[in-house]
Amino acid sequence: MARHNHFLIVINSMIAALFFTLHCVGCTAAVRGSSNGDGKGQWQLLLDNTEVVAMHMTLTHHNTVIIFDQTEAGPSGHRLRRRYNGTRCTQFRNDLADSSCYVHSVEYDISGNKLRPLRLSTDTWCSSGSFLSNGTLLQTGGHGSGAQGIRYFSPCGGNDNCDWRESRQSLADDRWYASSLLLPDEDRVIVVGGRRVFTYEFIPKQYSDEGSFDFPFLRNTHQRSEGGNNLYPFLHICPDGRLFIFANRDSILFNYKENRVVKHFPSIPGDGSRNYPSSGSSVILPLRYTNGFEKAEVMVCGGAASGAYSAAGDGRFLKGLSSCGRMVITGNRHKWNMENMPGPRLLCDMLLLPTGDVLIINGAKRGAGGWNNARNASLEPYLYHPNKTVGKRFSVLKSTRIPRMYHSSAILLPDGRVLVAGGNPHNRYVFENVAYPTELRLQAFVPDYMGSQYHQFRPTNVTIHYGHNDFYAVRYGGEFNVSFWLASKLSNAVEFSAYAPPFTSHSISMNQRLLRLRCKSLVRGQDGWVGAVLEAPPSPSVAPAGYYLLTVLNGGIPSLSQWIRIL
Repeated sequence: MARHNHFLIVINSMIAALFFTLHCVGCTAAVRGSSNGDGKGQWQLLLDNTEVVAMHMTLTHHNTVIIFDQTEAGPSGHRLRRRYNGTRCTQFRNDLADSSCYVHSVEYDISGNKLRPLRLSTDTWCSSGSFLSNGTLLQTGGHGSGAQGIRYFSPCGGNDNCDWRESRQSLADDRWYASSLLLPDEDRVIVVGGRRVFTYEFIPKQYSDEGSFDFPFLRNTHQRSEGGNNLYPFLHICPDGRLFIFANRDSILFNYKENRVVKHFPSIPGDGSRNYPSSGSSVILPLRYTNGFEKAEVMVCGGAASGAYSAAGDGRFLKGLSSCGRMVITGNRHKWNMENMPGPRLLCDMLLLPTGDVLIINGAKRGAGGWNNARNASLEPYLYHPNKTVGKRFSVLKSTRIPRMYHSSAILLPDGRVLVAGGNPHNRYVFENVAYPTELRLQAFVPDYMGSQYHQFRPTNVTIHYGHNDFYAVRYGGEFNVSFWLASKLSNAVEFSAYAPPFTSHSISMNQRLLRLRCKSLVRGQDGWVGAVLEAPPSPSVAPAGYYLLTVLNGGIPSLSQWIRIL
């Protein structure tokens, strides 16, 4: 109630003062640049030891980050005094090498820059995850004891009582190297594929004897001699609720409710493959209210050359793919529009930034995914500007000194930085006498737009105001109010974005989604406060229910993001 009254006071003060109404959308003013003249961003070293390899990483709505590895990798960077079953971990050789005497998952507190150990009971090696509408992480699959496992993590923010929970239910099939996606149906998740598994299934099941469903598309795209090349398939939700599924070089539009392939899209041009172990990456580009959220376009970048996986096993590391393809997946005309990155890249992460640009970070230039299968780390991030003309869309950002190759991850943080962690091409933690040691340092990449030279343009004190009966959530198609403060004048374009943070692993950012929201009115008073009325996305097919990061952009300069729940 206090926050609601505060908003009313702000609005009343605006009306009482000399005020004016501004257009919410226009041509974005070019206020971005760089204090040092290069616009390439900066790197920060946050921690020397994350204790576990960030094979998997995801952001919770309590501003913590869940990081975890496999549980059978032997010693990690955090040794326990007692196993989780209560028995002591001694100094004897067997215990020193026993995986159960070590931590394999941690929670990272962003504001405190500190770690908290978490307990994993089954092996999460090469698994998948999706957030449910209440912010609980549904985590699926893995290897061995965890291949059919279902786990939950409900973040609690500043409370040490939350930890992993193993479900009594299990998956119908082994899900090692599978992908998962939250569906428009309320809190229903689809899990697709896995090593030598050509099926998909749902969580929860709709009836007691429901199992998995045969999926010939995976069998048809499988290359046995090359480790599959269709593992961790790319999954994106179309605005009409159907699924875009990409594996190897092929893709389909899939009606999961009818278990029916609606159409086959053209194969992406060129040689090589895009999915694990070729390990390219993919995003669905920002969805926009200006076309009613009806147009959806996917982008696939990087991957490995034909035969790269088997060649790496013989000690030959083939140059990765430099090409990216974009294709509109709505409508009836589909063609891959190809362009090249500044260099070859695989094992990389693709992240949507609040600006709508795509960050391509981490990875290698040669080889394939798998143990010691890659060489020549890609140290320079690439920034892709989707709306610029072809030939001017890519720029090269500031290089890191820390290689991030196999089993590394990256995620966007609410403060605009990109958290970067992990890297381990070995089946144990190895720190010496190898080309690429196990990497436990934690970094943040700071995009140029977060520099202090833009603080005068940056919206601050962003506050979301809910109605009395909304229970701190916005409803599909409904209006909600946002207020923020601005030191300088507004640019001729103010935009609002809603971002669904991904679950990242193996170059896949599962469930990542960014929407440009409609601003219906914008009012500024002389005291610097601005009030906006926004319209929520129209349906769960456009934005599956859950927590999103809301960002205000003034002339391309983003605010710090605030959490908003869409139901």
